[in-house]
Formats: sequence, C-alpha cells, structure tokens
Amino acid sequence: MFQVVVAVEVCTGAAVLAMVASLFIIYFIDLVHIDIDIYDVEYNRRIHIFMEERKRPPEALHTWLIMLKAWQSMSRYLLPTFLAEGLGESDFRVLEVLLHKGPMPVNAIGPKVYLNPGSVSVAVDRLYKKGFVSRVECSEDRRVRNVSLTEKGRQTFVPLFRRHTALIKRAFQDVSPEELQQLEEALKKIGKRTESLAEKKTSSQVG
Repeated sequence: MFQVVVAVEVCTGAAVLAMVASLFIIYFIDLVHIDIDIYDVEYNRRIHIFMEERKRPPEALHTWLIMLKAWQSMSRYLLPTFLAEGLGESDFRVLEVLLHKGPMPVNAIGPKVYLNPGSVSVAVDRLYKKGFVSRVECSEDRRVRNVSLTEKGRQTFVPLFRRHTALIKRAFQDVSPEELQQLEEALKKIGKRTESLAEKKTSSQVG
C-alpha cells in the first residue's frame, strides 16, 4: 500500500521505531479519512433520493387522503360550535339553507344540503320542537309542507353562523387568495368529473 524509500544508512533502534509509528499514524489517518468520505457519499446519496422523490408528481390517492384528513380536522374544529347550541351538523345545514334560500318544501331541502329525505325529516322535526322552524301546508298542494325559519330560529342561528364563518376564515388564514382560487377550481373539476362518472355508473346498472 505504501512505498517507503530507505536511505543506506545505519539507523538506530529509536529511529526505526519512529519511522514505523509515523507510517502507522499516516495509515490510520487515511482510514479515518476514507470512512468519512464513504459516510458523506452515503448521506449525499440519500438526500439526492429524497429530493428526487419530492419531485415526483403527487398521486390522486395521496391527494384524496389529504383531503379527507383536512375535512376531518375541520369537522373537529367546527363541530363544538354547533353542539354548544344543541345542534347537530344536519340541523346546521338545514338552518343555513333556510337562512340563505328562504322557505321551501321539505323535499327540496335534501338535495341542497346533501341529506337523504329521512335525515331531512328528522332534522326538521328536531328544529320544529325547538321552535327554530315552522311547517306550513302549501295552499296549492296540502301534501306539501313549506319549512321556514322562525324569529327564534333566526335570532339563534344568525350569530352562530357568523361565528362559524369567522372560524373558517381563521382556518384558511395561511392560504393566499390565489391558492384559494386554485383550490376552488380544482375541487370543482373533481366534483364535476365524479358526478359524471357516478351518473354513467348508475345508468349502466339500470340499463
């Protein structure tokens, strides 16, 4: 491994020992240097792999899981506000649509709040017992009942909805207006696409 040139001279024992010790030290230093270099190469290789993986485009499944996690976090964050007023999530949806859309038949509420007819009826019954909504038979068709907010319901729900809006704004505080616009557009694309796929699947099963 090493080439040592020895002069033709008479060396004392001490000189020989000194020469051997110096060679050992040089050899030891070289080994440590090599080990450090190997470690650096391995470390740099892992960093390179990590950076390459980050460059890969995100997969749809991973994005979907992130969406679910964000939704669950938002639900845990917002739900206590409803519960403090004795309302469930479905109750809140019904009150919100009545506040913004006005009175409407029971069967028209479900599609607007993404609840099935049974869930809407149960929610309306609960709100009616609390005095938050009224049910009036339609003059044209007595089988239809229009649901509307009462004054008590309005006085209770309007402040609640304002707090709800403030909480949502706080949750989105770190998101820029441009990012919000991009997120909204992306979610609309996903919604339209999945709705179209669901309709095709339903029609093919019926057919």
